[in-house]
Amino acid sequence: MCGIVGYLGKSDAVGVLLDGLKRLEYRGYDSAGVAVIDNELGMQVVRSQGKIAALEKKLEDLPVRGMVGIAHTRWATHGRPSDDNAHPHRSGPFVVVHNGIIENYADIKAQLEREGFDFSSETDTEVIVKLAERQLLSGMTHWEAVVSALRQLRGSYAVVFLNQDRPGELLAARKESPLILALGENEFYLASDVPAILPYTRRVIYLEDGDLVTLNGEGFSIQDMDGAPCSRTEHYVDWNPIMAEKAGFKHFMLKEIHEQPHAIIDTFRTAVEFNSRQFTLPDLRLSEEDVKKISKVFLVACGTSYHACLVGKYMIENLCRIPVEVDLASEFRYRHPLLDERTLMLVISQSGETADTKAALQEAAARGAQCRAIVNVVGSSLARMASGVIYTHAGPEIGVASTKAFTAQLIALYVFALYCAQSLGRLDRDAAEEYIQELVELPGKIEQVLSSSEEVVKAWARRYMHAQDFLYLARGILYPVALEGALKLKEISYIHAEGYAAGEMKHGPIALIDENMPVVVLMQSGGIYEKMLSNVQEVRARGGQILALVEDVDEKLGDASWQLVLSKTSEWLAPVLFTVPLQLLAYHIAVLRGTDVDQPRNLAKSVTVE
Repeated sequence: MCGIVGYLGKSDAVGVLLDGLKRLEYRGYDSAGVAVIDNELGMQVVRSQGKIAALEKKLEDLPVRGMVGIAHTRWATHGRPSDDNAHPHRSGPFVVVHNGIIENYADIKAQLEREGFDFSSETDTEVIVKLAERQLLSGMTHWEAVVSALRQLRGSYAVVFLNQDRPGELLAARKESPLILALGENEFYLASDVPAILPYTRRVIYLEDGDLVTLNGEGFSIQDMDGAPCSRTEHYVDWNPIMAEKAGFKHFMLKEIHEQPHAIIDTFRTAVEFNSRQFTLPDLRLSEEDVKKISKVFLVACGTSYHACLVGKYMIENLCRIPVEVDLASEFRYRHPLLDERTLMLVISQSGETADTKAALQEAAARGAQCRAIVNVVGSSLARMASGVIYTHAGPEIGVASTKAFTAQLIALYVFALYCAQSLGRLDRDAAEEYIQELVELPGKIEQVLSSSEEVVKAWARRYMHAQDFLYLARGILYPVALEGALKLKEISYIHAEGYAAGEMKHGPIALIDENMPVVVLMQSGGIYEKMLSNVQEVRARGGQILALVEDVDEKLGDASWQLVLSKTSEWLAPVLFTVPLQLLAYHIAVLRGTDVDQPRNLAKSVTVE
């Protein structure tokens, strides 16, 4: 979720690059940098921690110019935000900017260090440029060195290379990370997203996985990694700049709902060794022996992250057979919790700056607990305070109501539970392979939900946009999802909504049900399906309006138009799938009611005070 800009043409590259970075700052704002080549000054690289304004200020005092260059604005995935970790990265004649995640960077880095290469950053990106230099030193050509380096990478990337020995050329490639080539009048642009190029041209080529692009004064060529030419269609972009920033979506929240498959892939790909069918969490700094010493786990968070913790309790207790307590961070330290050195404290926060969660972590550490964190921001306070961390790699989330950050947290908890189960000897290779396969299939199932449920959810929204109250019912591991669905509706539509464990309905909420009450029910197939069905019948007997999320249409639930069928998946991953339609329902009701979806009243993205 970082931002890349590249330029080759007849104008001052620095101005074009900075303008492009500003238009991509929503993709990352930890640090930024530029690299340009000038015939007199040679290669010039300037980097700065912080937002693009800090880089711009730095450039004011430096004689940086050239008509070929690359630039980057960073959302940290490896290494804290700093000048050294900012892109571009340089080695020998090469300079590179990179989006994506290199899964095997640690192994490559260790090998290069044994060969005498020195590293100046904590990033995975630096191994790319070091590899290219090594291959160049072995006698390969510029093109061959870059291709050879890319072939050794496992993971995702969009990269753009400069080479000081070939000053009139740019080389770019992509694999599973977006990159576009834009065409001007004797000018060429590369970017990770459309907004960067809109002031200059509307002619765009969307590059595909495996494409390698060469740009020079004569034009451009696109080929595959074997050098075979590739034909790509040119498109005309008619978005205005605001639409482009949101990738054509009306709101950031909707865009981020649709980004969930990619966020999930980026979160689990760094935790799974696919060949060995093993789970690995090196940044967590929790060894197998450490896991075996754990007598209890505390999961602590606020708001949406608290709901993720409730799901995590089911995962960890069932897969690992370790007792788990879940606490609201705002309550945790005031109840004098019982912790010791055999207690694992795992806090969750999207921003890593949530005040109550930080205070809870400090309390647990003071009482001798082992403290770890799940966060979305590298270098955040919680990431630094904890002894280890799992990063969710969801990228920046602009909409205040959390969507992709929540489902990425569920995936982080899932791989954490499987890692612990593996460490405890409760997960054999066959079971691990099954869990991994379900994980790999999940993004595709989410894509299917997004493509198939939108019209159904819109119809529901039109029918119930004026409702005063909603009730969300579920059992088991889907109960926290009911809480999250109700929270989303409250946050952005301002409709009162409650999530309840369905078995508790008759202990109070049933008194509220009448013909004006929409009741959203989450019904996964399996052992408690019949019990949920009984709860639904109780609602219908009182005139409640049923909106059912199911895995198979059931005539006992009533009209099939009020049933949304989801793909079947494992019990542990069902919360992710069931969450997506609830996000869409909240979104479409809010849009119809005319509320400010991305910035709902009275709410802030990160709660940094108690």
